[in-house]
Amino acid sequence: MSSVKRTWSIEEKTAILKDIKQTGVVEGCRKHGIYATTYYDWKKKFEEKGTDGLVPHYGRKEAGELKKLQKENERLKKLLAEKELELSIRSELLKKRWHNGGTQRSS
Repeated sequence: MSSVKRTWSIEEKTAILKDIKQTGVVEGCRKHGIYATTYYDWKKKFEEKGTDGLVPHYGRKEAGELKKLQKENERLKKLLAEKELELSIRSELLKKRWHNGGTQRSS
Protein backbone atom coordinates (compact mmCIF):
# COMPACT_ATOMS: atom_id res chain seq x y z
CA MET A 1 0.00 0.00 0.00
CA SER A 2 1.57 3.26 -1.10
CA SER A 3 0.95 6.53 0.64
CA VAL A 4 -0.03 9.59 -1.34
CA LYS A 5 1.15 12.96 -0.12
CA ARG A 6 -1.88 15.11 0.59
CA THR A 7 -1.81 18.83 -0.05
CA TRP A 8 -4.15 21.42 1.37
CA SER A 9 -5.04 24.86 0.08
CA ILE A 10 -4.47 27.88 2.30
CA GLU A 11 -8.22 28.09 2.94
CA GLU A 12 -8.33 24.43 3.99
CA LYS A 13 -5.38 24.91 6.32
CA THR A 14 -6.95 27.93 8.02
CA ALA A 15 -10.25 26.07 8.39
CA ILE A 16 -8.44 23.09 9.92
CA LEU A 17 -6.54 25.39 12.31
CA LYS A 18 -9.80 27.00 13.46
CA ASP A 19 -11.54 23.63 13.84
CA ILE A 20 -8.69 22.13 15.86
CA LYS A 21 -8.62 25.19 18.08
CA GLN A 22 -12.29 24.51 18.91
CA THR A 23 -12.26 20.71 19.12
CA GLY A 24 -8.82 20.08 20.59
CA VAL A 25 -5.56 18.91 19.06
CA VAL A 26 -5.96 15.13 19.37
CA GLU A 27 -9.56 14.96 18.19
CA GLY A 28 -9.09 17.59 15.47
CA CYS A 29 -5.97 15.97 14.04
CA ARG A 30 -7.70 12.59 13.89
CA LYS A 31 -10.74 14.14 12.24
CA HIS A 32 -8.66 15.84 9.53
CA GLY A 33 -6.10 13.06 9.16
CA ILE A 34 -3.02 15.10 10.02
CA TYR A 35 -0.24 14.65 12.52
CA ALA A 36 -0.06 16.90 15.56
CA THR A 37 3.40 18.04 14.40
CA THR A 38 1.81 19.21 11.12
CA TYR A 39 -0.81 21.13 13.08
CA TYR A 40 1.78 22.82 15.31
CA ASP A 41 3.94 23.65 12.27
CA TRP A 42 0.99 25.28 10.50
CA LYS A 43 -0.04 27.06 13.69
CA LYS A 44 3.45 28.50 14.20
CA LYS A 45 3.69 29.67 10.59
CA PHE A 46 0.19 31.18 10.75
CA GLU A 47 0.98 33.04 13.97
CA GLU A 48 4.26 34.38 12.55
CA LYS A 49 3.20 35.37 9.02
CA GLY A 50 -0.56 34.92 8.78
CA THR A 51 -1.90 33.22 5.67
CA ASP A 52 1.36 33.98 3.84
CA GLY A 53 3.08 31.56 6.19
CA LEU A 54 0.80 28.75 5.02
CA VAL A 55 1.90 29.02 1.39
CA PRO A 56 3.79 25.82 0.54
CA HIS A 57 7.51 26.20 -0.07
CA TYR A 58 8.86 23.40 -2.18
CA GLY A 59 12.19 25.08 -2.92
CA ARG A 60 14.86 22.99 -1.23
CA LYS A 61 17.29 24.40 -3.78
CA GLU A 62 16.57 27.94 -2.63
CA ALA A 63 17.06 26.90 0.99
CA GLY A 64 20.48 25.49 0.11
CA GLU A 65 21.43 28.68 -1.71
CA LEU A 66 20.26 30.72 1.26
CA LYS A 67 22.45 28.70 3.63
CA LYS A 68 25.39 29.14 1.26
CA LEU A 69 24.85 32.92 1.17
CA GLN A 70 24.52 33.06 4.96
CA LYS A 71 27.84 31.23 5.36
CA GLU A 72 29.52 33.56 2.89
CA ASN A 73 28.04 36.56 4.71
CA GLU A 74 29.43 35.32 8.04
CA ARG A 75 32.85 34.74 6.46
CA LEU A 76 32.88 38.26 5.02
CA LYS A 77 31.82 39.74 8.37
CA LYS A 78 34.75 37.98 10.04
CA LEU A 79 37.16 39.25 7.39
CA LEU A 80 35.85 42.79 7.83
CA ALA A 81 36.18 42.55 11.62
CA GLU A 82 39.78 41.32 11.26
CA LYS A 83 40.64 44.21 8.91
CA GLU A 84 39.05 46.73 11.26
CA LEU A 85 41.05 45.30 14.16
CA GLU A 86 44.24 45.46 12.12
CA LEU A 87 43.58 49.11 11.19
CA SER A 88 42.80 49.96 14.80
CA ILE A 89 46.07 48.41 15.99
CA ARG A 90 48.07 50.26 13.31
CA SER A 91 46.36 53.51 14.22
CA GLU A 92 47.24 53.04 17.91
CA LEU A 93 50.84 52.24 17.04
CA LEU A 94 51.11 55.38 14.88
CA LYS A 95 49.64 57.49 17.69
CA LYS A 96 52.21 56.12 20.13
CA ARG A 97 55.06 56.80 17.71
CA TRP A 98 53.85 60.32 17.01
CA HIS A 99 53.33 61.00 20.72
CA ASN A 100 56.87 59.81 21.52
CA GLY A 101 58.43 62.30 19.12
CA GLY A 102 58.27 60.44 15.85
CA THR A 103 60.50 57.62 14.80
CA GLN A 104 63.71 57.18 16.71
CA ARG A 105 66.79 56.95 14.50
CA SER A 106 70.26 56.21 15.59
CA SER A 107 72.89 58.32 13.78
